[in-house]
Amino acid sequence: MLALAAVSAFAANASAGISVFATGLNNPRGLKFGPDGNLYVAEGGIGGANSTEGCCEQVVPPVGPYTGSATGSRISKIDPNGIRTTAVDNLPSSQTSAALGSLISGATDVAFIGNTLYILLAGSGCSHGVPQVPEMPNGVLRVNADGTTDLIANLSAFQMAFPVAHPNPADFEPDGSWYSMIAVGGNLYALEPNHGELDKITPEGQISRVSDISASQGHIVPSAMAYRGNFYVGNLNTFPVVPGSSNIYKVTPSGEVSVFAEGLTAVLGVAFDTRGRMYVLEATTVAGDPTPFTGKVIRIDRLNHQTEIASGLFFPTAMTFGPDGALYVSNVGFGPPPVGLGEVLRITVP
Repeated sequence: MLALAAVSAFAANASAGISVFATGLNNPRGLKFGPDGNLYVAEGGIGGANSTEGCCEQVVPPVGPYTGSATGSRISKIDPNGIRTTAVDNLPSSQTSAALGSLISGATDVAFIGNTLYILLAGSGCSHGVPQVPEMPNGVLRVNADGTTDLIANLSAFQMAFPVAHPNPADFEPDGSWYSMIAVGGNLYALEPNHGELDKITPEGQISRVSDISASQGHIVPSAMAYRGNFYVGNLNTFPVVPGSSNIYKVTPSGEVSVFAEGLTAVLGVAFDTRGRMYVLEATTVAGDPTPFTGKVIRIDRLNHQTEIASGLFFPTAMTFGPDGALYVSNVGFGPPPVGLGEVLRITVP
């Protein structure tokens, strides 16, 4: 019922420069504008009922065991008028145990190198209840010109072969929970919150580690990033929410990690405008359990002063700047079914 209220909230009251750009999405996550001028949105999807208990290592309770589907998520294409069509369908989707509210993950981000679309999967792999025949681990998919996809990088296998220094045994996902992906210099960079790592993926599918964030910071759940000479990484942190406990970290191309900005809460998005100003998306901002209608967009100036740009968001999960200079934010972005309640908000930036 809360999610139903969220979808109508901004349509009825488009205040503070916030308007609804698109609707009808299933747990929308990472989003990018393509070279064709359309907005591409990765959707966590609708989860699934398949169980792989007894087949492989599972995510420990209460988060696991997961159930999943090989075909429950998609990539949506949204035209400049806000009309949604499906760009890529039948991607894996999974959900946590009912004890944790059946939270859904699936396709989690997109990025372009030239005209080629790449998809980051987070809701796949055996530990997420996704069948292994045909094999579909967490990884990076390339979308071909004819609309078919190829797995170019098996991130599940990479994490298992090259573990980080300080994984958290009580909150460990064997296949990872990849969240953010960007294209820089002709390569892809993917950020993984559960293990705490930033990895590089070439267009040919070669994977290498840029930074083991867990080695210096522990289990901080680094979830979102942007690039401006260095990588700027925001962390969600663990629940329950402690306001002001999240940071923006600067990660150099050689992998060195330092704190850039402090005093933020549950960060799930980082972006820079054309003037080089940093914007941070906070998913939930009050103490305790995640709370709807408390999400915010914050701008951070060169002196690390914070300015609130938008508030009252309902579990926002990612953001990107559009060619018109506005911010586009995935809203009603996580939670259990019912489906189709996710939206993209357009936020005018002063």
